Amino acid sequence: MTTQVRAATVHDADTLTALRASMFEAMGVARHAEPAWQEAARAWFIAHVDSPDVGLRVVEVDGEVVAGAVAHLRTHLPSPGNPSGQIATISNVSTFAEHRGRGYARLAFAAVLAWARESGAEVAELFATGMGQGLYESAGFAVHPMPAMRLPLRSS
Repeated sequence: MTTQVRAATVHDADTLTALRASMFEAMGVARHAEPAWQEAARAWFIAHVDSPDVGLRVVEVDGEVVAGAVAHLRTHLPSPGNPSGQIATISNVSTFAEHRGRGYARLAFAAVLAWARESGAEVAELFATGMGQGLYESAGFAVHPMPAMRLPLRSS
């Protein structure tokens, strides 16, 4: 069995979209199968695959993509804890259900975290599910004392 971690290409857009849908399904998101957001996600992957501000990584096993992860840079107002204002947001750490439990998410996550470090970001952040929290804690992530809050600005 050959396992390879690599940068995603435009040819991976369908698989990255399917991984995202699989992630939402595992999270119990009711509308995970709706085609409208999946088409928009696929278009986003295609548009951003070569962006210097986005790191898309996939894990292949014997030539088949089984897991992936995404990191993207955002610039915020500089602060004492982040003088450059560069933040890497990690998301879409996902493995297809039939391949879970073999460390592939860890490989994809480590690859985007390395990309984030190399990109110059001073801070990395993510939103963890209960399933993923242990993985992120083992990499040094901790729950921040100022948790994220969210307000939908458009009804769907």
